[in-house]
Amino acid sequence: MKKLIPLLLAALLTVSCLRLPEIISSSQSAKNTAVCPAPFTKEKYRFVHAIEASIAGEAGGALIGVTIVDPTLRFVSCAIMTVEGLVLFQAESGKSLRVIKALHPFDSEEFAVNLIADIKLIFFAPAGELEKAGKTEAGATVCRYRQQDGRRVDVISDSRGNSEINLYSSWKNLKRRILLTPSGGSSYQRIELQARETVNYSLIMTLIEAQPIEGDTAQDESKSQE
Repeated sequence: MKKLIPLLLAALLTVSCLRLPEIISSSQSAKNTAVCPAPFTKEKYRFVHAIEASIAGEAGGALIGVTIVDPTLRFVSCAIMTVEGLVLFQAESGKSLRVIKALHPFDSEEFAVNLIADIKLIFFAPAGELEKAGKTEAGATVCRYRQQDGRRVDVISDSRGNSEINLYSSWKNLKRRILLTPSGGSSYQRIELQARETVNYSLIMTLIEAQPIEGDTAQDESKSQE
């Protein structure tokens, strides 16, 4: 019994960390967007990342991800390939999602929808309205956005420049945790995504290249990648 009590306490602590946390706010910052962290892409960019994936705790092979984002249009084009250059998955999403190529095990509709949603969560500012702004218990700055479907997005930044994006379901359960490690420039050297689904998975994305894109539309740029 003595050994069981610490295990139960640890389990309860873990569950509490996965629930929507309280925000310590002041009347001055409660709805002030000027104090909010903004670790999002401000202009059209093309990113190349080395990707380490883990599904249900099992490590997968090394992959390369090429991502084009246009925050103005909230447009995404992405491709996943082997280190040898074989394209395993390619899709783009503006007003609608279009899958261009999908090989097994990346050929399910759920994978495409979740991947695009994850990319938008990483690179685009939340589309919902600001619900609350303030501090976490650790003293970091946090802003909470409420989505139309009841989900919440917490955007957090600490004094060292590290940023965190957490997505909570309408039931206030943690669904995504994204940790951003700065590179000293306008992009992040390392992006770690932890996803809680029926089968949990995680991604570690290490920046290889980041280039701003010039052009009239993000769609034109994405077509040039086909």
